[in-house]
Amino acid sequence: MSAVPADSRVAAPGRAIAALAGSAAIAVGVFLSGFVMSEPAPYELLMVGQIVVWFLLGLTISRTVAIPLALFLVFNVGGMLSLLVMPEMAGGPIYIAVSTFLALTTVLYAAVIEQRPQRLQIIFKAWVAAALITGTLGILGYFHAFPGAGIFTRYERAMGAFEDPNVFGPYLVAPILYLLHRLLTGRLVQAPLLIAGLLVLVMGVFLSFSRAAWGLLLFSSPMLVFLMLLKERTGAFRLKILALSIAAIVLLAVAVIIALQFDRVSDLFSNRARLVQEYDGARLGRFERHKIGFLLAMERPLGLGPMELGRMFGEDEHNIWLKSLTTHGWLGFVSYATLICWTLAAGFRYLLRDRPWQPYLMIGWVMILGHTLIGNVIDTDHWRHFYLLLGIVWGCIALEQRHLRRFPSTNHLRDA
Repeated sequence: MSAVPADSRVAAPGRAIAALAGSAAIAVGVFLSGFVMSEPAPYELLMVGQIVVWFLLGLTISRTVAIPLALFLVFNVGGMLSLLVMPEMAGGPIYIAVSTFLALTTVLYAAVIEQRPQRLQIIFKAWVAAALITGTLGILGYFHAFPGAGIFTRYERAMGAFEDPNVFGPYLVAPILYLLHRLLTGRLVQAPLLIAGLLVLVMGVFLSFSRAAWGLLLFSSPMLVFLMLLKERTGAFRLKILALSIAAIVLLAVAVIIALQFDRVSDLFSNRARLVQEYDGARLGRFERHKIGFLLAMERPLGLGPMELGRMFGEDEHNIWLKSLTTHGWLGFVSYATLICWTLAAGFRYLLRDRPWQPYLMIGWVMILGHTLIGNVIDTDHWRHFYLLLGIVWGCIALEQRHLRRFPSTNHLRDA
């Protein structure tokens, strides 16, 4: 029997420690994504350093991960070109710099996930921890549970440790899906803790009074359960999923009904629950700005420049497709639309395959689809968690591509 070289025995613990340190750094970064009360936030400062260090240490970009990298580069080149047509650049260069930074976080997340798929679980656990803390702060702030708690609200809406309730609410939805998946697939002994976590996060979404967050949650939760029912073939498991889903819906409905007993909650809910608000359908409201903005963008191939439409009409685009046109020009719009369509198509292809990373791909894909839908009425271009979701999905796609290269005979199979 041949002896193991001494340098290999020494190198193995070193590689293990380096991998552990890398995973811990990613976990801290994801955790900090839940605390963005001012910019630059600790998340930006840490992730900028991580991007530099990871790539200096030789993090590999595979051909699969190179796809979103290339599309994001073209997207932000379009943004840089749009700066040339602005009357005054003002904060335009900073805006494009932030867009470029966030794009690189997608590439980083995808690359480190492809390197070690175990990081998917670490990422989601860190996200859940951050969501529970910031969600609790939002709930306590809404009810003014302690002096100064109002800093976690805006316009009498919960926003946790965020700058905007409309970002706070959607941020909580992916952790909700993760806990829901764990509830439906895990052991019943874990159910009380998972249900408690779900109650906190759903209440946080509800008290954000964000219609985008409500719509995202109402779309993504049934969608995840539907995909799970498609994947699981046994009648017993499907019955368990349906039973637990119904029980969860009833419990959450009871919690919302209790919350509505507070006058300030019910009054704001009745106002925010209207599908079309006054500022949506009014003259120069959201929908009319969409129409005007698209007409302007059709005349300007390089776009208008970052935040320029907001300066013209007093409000931002509130439509991610229009935002990509006005801020990144025709070039940016085409690259962004290509990225989203490619992400959804490639993710859907591998969605139901039996892999260790399949639950995370399923959650990420459902969330990307949901964000694509709500992007018609809100700007998602600088939402940090959206770029994390893109990284998760592309990391899983890269893992699947690597798996198929190793086992080409499974390429035509759809695993049970």
